[in-house]
Amino acid sequence: MGMKAVHFGAGNIGRGFVACFLHNSGYEVIFADVADALIDKINDTPSYKVIEVGTEGTTENTITNYRAINSKTHESDLIDEISQADIVTCSVGPNILKFIAPVIAKGIDRRPEGTTPLHVIACENAIGATDTLAEFIKDPKNTAEDRLEDHHLRARYANSAIDRIVPAQDPDAGLDVTLEKFFEWVVEKTPFEDVGIPAIKGINWVDNLAPYIERKLFTVNTGHATAAYHGYNRRKRTVYDALQDKDIMAEVRGALNETKNLIVSKHEIDEDAQAAYVDKIVKRIGNPHLEDAVERVGRAPLRKLSRKERFIGPAAELAEMGESIKYLLDAIEMAFRFQNYDEDEESKELAKIMSENGPEDIVSKVCSVQSNEKIYPQLVEVVKRVQADSRED
Repeated sequence: MGMKAVHFGAGNIGRGFVACFLHNSGYEVIFADVADALIDKINDTPSYKVIEVGTEGTTENTITNYRAINSKTHESDLIDEISQADIVTCSVGPNILKFIAPVIAKGIDRRPEGTTPLHVIACENAIGATDTLAEFIKDPKNTAEDRLEDHHLRARYANSAIDRIVPAQDPDAGLDVTLEKFFEWVVEKTPFEDVGIPAIKGINWVDNLAPYIERKLFTVNTGHATAAYHGYNRRKRTVYDALQDKDIMAEVRGALNETKNLIVSKHEIDEDAQAAYVDKIVKRIGNPHLEDAVERVGRAPLRKLSRKERFIGPAAELAEMGESIKYLLDAIEMAFRFQNYDEDEESKELAKIMSENGPEDIVSKVCSVQSNEKIYPQLVEVVKRVQADSRED
């Protein structure tokens, strides 16, 4: 029997990045999703294209050997597939992990004795996403306590860091996905070493994932979101447009210089190497071939302003070290101003929180920062400023 992978989330990242790697490595891919129209389209379409664009030209990959299951209406079929699969991956968003955990737990529990453990890899823009998914799977609500002792014989979990810019797609493109040529998929190998590391072309298997995760999150995601939020507040259309504004470019460069100081000191990465990485990232997020709307990049501001995320995460650590966080605070302020965008529920919720709470409560609630932390008074001032401007409007 051929190799089989179940991937949760049949959106652009799932089809264009993860499934492409799995397909090119010889896996049959079973997409799990809850969007009826998308599932029908996948099952009715025998192939789709992944189109990589860059300054050096365009290349295409044709993806085949896949199908889709509705995890809401055909749960038993999905459980059967997971019980026989080699790998489960996901790109559903960190907030959705708790919803996919129950069906994965059922599939794991049904795996035959003596088979190789299921390899589980969450491909999310969040630190320790696979650990988070594993906690949900092993929760007593999803896995019986008497099955936890030998759970490691049925499933293993490895954290990963993914890096690829996938902009909003042409609605007439069908299943085809356009994305940048650059990619990075780094996965910790230790959890799999004694049971076999999956043969997936393109993955960089490492012993210590932390430097890769924070370097990516605090450079790519920080830079991308900084450009988007400043661009949104200055009425720019795309991230590329935003970066043509010298003032916004200075803000992006300033924020990434601040996160560079943290990454270099914390992970002992060579300063020149990180500076070169920053230069590469600025060019990537400003790729004119990727029509990346600032609203798309800015969506989900509550998650992006949370404690372990791209702004508060590095800024809080740098503040404790006594380092400058001027540009990160500027970006945080722009993120707090991303309110009431029609197509993003979190921006509407942020507006509600900002209108109904005092600044101290907002910093605690949104950013999970406490009053004894050095960054706290600076965040309170940022929120006060945004609230004052909102009242004037």
